Amino acid sequence: MSGLLDLLSGPMGKELISGVSQQTGQPTEKTADVLSMAMPLLLGAMKKNASNPQNADGLMNALSSKHTGGILDNLGGLFQGGVNDSVIKDGAGILGHVLGNKQPAVENALSQKSGVDAGSVAQILKIAAPIVMGYLGRQKAQSNVSDANGLSSLLGSMLGGQPKQNQSLITSLIDADGDGSVLDDVADMVLGSKQKKGGLGGMLGGLFGK
Repeated sequence: MSGLLDLLSGPMGKELISGVSQQTGQPTEKTADVLSMAMPLLLGAMKKNASNPQNADGLMNALSSKHTGGILDNLGGLFQGGVNDSVIKDGAGILGHVLGNKQPAVENALSQKSGVDAGSVAQILKIAAPIVMGYLGRQKAQSNVSDANGLSSLLGSMLGGQPKQNQSLITSLIDADGDGSVLDDVADMVLGSKQKKGGLGGMLGGLFGK
């Protein structure tokens, strides 16, 4: 089972980080930091949403129709000449669905942790959301997932590589009161100690010779 770590640290991740960096005008290392926090948070939010049968059915339908993974086949084309408005609009819809009224808190916390302004973080999230959905859709098809229990297990395994307490923190973020304090803890856990050395942040920074 491929986790997010495999996606972000592989060639596709490098292409994604480079493309998002060009789209937002943010340095690649900072873009990598935001994505390495944002993508697990989005998956964690989806996992929590999928615990509700109605939401799980909606997510399954989306993954079986619109978000089957085709977006991953041409990431270079996605970013050529700027990301299409329809992708951004799709991303905004996904964020509204999975984050709801917690979206501003998520954006502000990611901004504080990464040093990227909240406006750029919001833009990065809108691009990342359809890609996370596409990746999830492809994994769903490859794993022959056909029900809510299978979907929840798939989401859990994709968040794998992080200890269980990380996953519970990501889940608790969605229940947070919006002050962002839990998000800070999540960001620390996802990125590893102090961003530069451990965790995804250090690994992704290494991709660019930082």
